[in-house]
Amino acid sequence: MSHLPLARTSAQRSRERSEDILTVHRIAHSGGSAAVLEWLAARLGGWTGVVEDADAGAAPELAVRGAAELRARGVRSAVLHGERTAALLFALDGGRALASLVDLPHHPQAPALLADSAAVLALVLRAEEAERREERVRTAEGRAREAVLHLLMNGRLSTAHQVAEALGPPLPDPLRMYVVECRPGQRGEAARRCEELTGGRAWTVRCPVYVRHLIALVPAALAAPSAGPDPLAEALAAVARDCVVGASGHLRLREAPAAYTQAFHALAVARGRAGRHARFGPGPEPELAAHAAGGSWARALLAPLHTYEPRRPQDPGAQELRATAHAWLNFGPHATRLLKIHRNTLAMRLRLIESVLGTDLARLPAQAELSFALRLTPGGPGGPGGPGGSPDAPPGAGAAAAPADLDGVLRHPDLAAWARAHLAPLTGHEAPPGARETVRAWLRHDAHLVPAAAALGISVPGARKRLTRIEALLERSLLQSPSARHDLWLAHRAEELAGLAGPAA
Repeated sequence: MSHLPLARTSAQRSRERSEDILTVHRIAHSGGSAAVLEWLAARLGGWTGVVEDADAGAAPELAVRGAAELRARGVRSAVLHGERTAALLFALDGGRALASLVDLPHHPQAPALLADSAAVLALVLRAEEAERREERVRTAEGRAREAVLHLLMNGRLSTAHQVAEALGPPLPDPLRMYVVECRPGQRGEAARRCEELTGGRAWTVRCPVYVRHLIALVPAALAAPSAGPDPLAEALAAVARDCVVGASGHLRLREAPAAYTQAFHALAVARGRAGRHARFGPGPEPELAAHAAGGSWARALLAPLHTYEPRRPQDPGAQELRATAHAWLNFGPHATRLLKIHRNTLAMRLRLIESVLGTDLARLPAQAELSFALRLTPGGPGGPGGPGGSPDAPPGAGAAAAPADLDGVLRHPDLAAWARAHLAPLTGHEAPPGARETVRAWLRHDAHLVPAAAALGISVPGARKRLTRIEALLERSLLQSPSARHDLWLAHRAEELAGLAGPAA
């Protein structure tokens, strides 16, 4: 039985139709197409929906046959009678039809109600499709920007430039990298603010690993000088009361991995500052102090990985394994978000890397060695710093001069000087009591808090609090990845080799 009111006078029917039209418009505006169809089904007392070829199986058989007849005859409306019901159909865009199954005899006002609703529904469906297309475009652009970031982090500058040119703006070189930490819903506002302040020349990407982070590559000419205030960082921190900003030094685009690490370390410092922004302090990074001899050692160490040939076409190749190692060393288990792979796939690749390189990545010394080697060969096989040699290597710097092992690299006077400068804050006048011992215990236990706390005779929260204070002292992130634990181990080992301290691990 129809749920429409019984026969009314002409004036009453006209008024009721007007009210129905207003109701359909109001429901469409507030609830979309689904709400309109739900209201029509309740109003007409039977199944009401949109019939499409793609999902015709979800609609009643009579409605499907009626929609097929509608398309075949090229008409805008039709009625198909069954034994006890009738399918009332009105054509929509794209070969779709609004269909309603009503009991016979159906109320004479039902066709008019469906006709009026079809016009509104067609507009709503078009608007919803436009929103879905726009969302797909936004998602595709976001994924493309993530891909550019991934390429930069793995030294694939040429491909990164090609993809970035299609998205715009061009990748800046030289640059200063900013990492903005805020609520996920505020990242869009932070990106818009950054675009305004740089005249659209900053290249921004939402971090694929941390949902609260926005990464911005800003041309060095537009960023603040090395000394003095940083108006861009101040403006980004002002986007919201809980926004925090870390900035790297001025670096070349090929040094993007180091720039990201610097900005991330600065972010750890900024969390404890009233202004909520900080610039990377002491430096340089160890790879910038290692020179050509370090690069030659790194290429020799990574040669088995760079020349690895998978047994099956579907297995990861050398470049994928290198990218996996780099992502895992930087982000740990969160590398699955960057690489878009399952955690079991990550574990399988790590076991393969261990087998190829003959190392144990569960130990911090092996992690530090591999991390250092990867940073010294940013182009990977065939790229800048890869097997073909570094474009920045001085004349005569070749494989013959390469140290035999990591200790040989760390004995270089420049790295020894870097290590002293890197560790000096641990024994300075601002260092908390036991800072050096805390770091040593933490490194000795592969940067695991629980055994380090037990060795120090303190609680795990106490050890975490100590390391948090040391983060501010060193101006480096320790407890959150990318962590400075690898550099700290390298610095302690270099200091030990120079005869200035006890064993690093």
